[in-house]
Amino acid sequence: MSAGGALGLSILPRQLSARRRVPSAECRVPSASKPLSILFLGGTGFIGPHQVEYALKRGHKVTLFNRGKSNPQLFPAAEKLEGDRDGKLDALKGRKWDAVIDNSGYVPRHVRDSAELLKNNAGRYLFISTLSVFADFSKTNMDENAPLAQLTEPGSEDRRKYYGPLKVLCEQETQKAFGDRSTIVRPGLIVGPGDPTDRFTYWPVRIDRGGDILAPGDPTDPVLIIDARDLSEWCIHLLEQDVSGVYNAVGPKGRLSMAEMLYGIRAVTTTDTTFTWVDADALEKLKVRPWADMPAWFPPRGPMAGFGLFNRDRAIAKGLTFRPLADTAKDTLDWFKTLPEDRRAKLQAGIPADREREALSAWRAQGGKAPA
Repeated sequence: MSAGGALGLSILPRQLSARRRVPSAECRVPSASKPLSILFLGGTGFIGPHQVEYALKRGHKVTLFNRGKSNPQLFPAAEKLEGDRDGKLDALKGRKWDAVIDNSGYVPRHVRDSAELLKNNAGRYLFISTLSVFADFSKTNMDENAPLAQLTEPGSEDRRKYYGPLKVLCEQETQKAFGDRSTIVRPGLIVGPGDPTDRFTYWPVRIDRGGDILAPGDPTDPVLIIDARDLSEWCIHLLEQDVSGVYNAVGPKGRLSMAEMLYGIRAVTTTDTTFTWVDADALEKLKVRPWADMPAWFPPRGPMAGFGLFNRDRAIAKGLTFRPLADTAKDTLDWFKTLPEDRRAKLQAGIPADREREALSAWRAQGGKAPA
């Protein structure tokens, strides 16, 4: 099926400073009613700078704890403490903060050490987790109480192999130390300016390039994304409101289909494009992989049937809001165009142009079917 026309988720210094300039009215952020002292464990990666920037605009006092190696020139107004999650926490000893945001906890041992050290010296501990903590993605509309993944190799700290199960244990260490003073945020695919993974960026860039675009699966397949800025601002508001609990931090508010996402992105470009929709079975035979070659997408069936259909009612009830897709798409594309040429030439996700052409040619040669 081919469709044309309207249809019937670590920032480098240059990357951060080159974000799209916004109107001055949009930059005016009201101050918080009560300024907080906030410690960021991490804070120089993708969502960290968005959180820190918003916290500073709200009038909060910010302390950054990291190794001092990534973008140390960022945020001169923030206090900076050097250390390492792996046993070098001395800079945190004897200090007090109203709240902590843990952006860099991937190994339970590290989270346990920091949470235990801070539990009597910080009011609230907000841990950034992931939807990967869930055990079974075949279920639709899963809320925060769905079964969690288990570490099948006790003691392993292999983040690549056991990303989700390790995050489960990190959540538990947070809750053990802080109890009802803990807040667990589970984002899905985080997108927007500054994303080093290109798992969403691929689509604005590819659509802006124009031509015949390989679109995966069925146009109605569900997608979940959240703009890093929406996530970051909400995290700060959770601290300001002293909110406890566990939350699936995904968006948008209503169901978003793959077609709505792609055509919504196309609306912010001026290039001529067509979308050729190739079904999941054909893509599998063509060796075009979900998520890696076709970012943000999994076919909604079998073990991944519920991946694009998580419940986010609890987070929305606590104030999570979502900016328009058009804003995210345009800002992401504008940001990407400011990056150095060598970075722009090497997208971290998405099917390479030559492979895309080959897949489409092979599909058409079989009359719109995958090769036998």
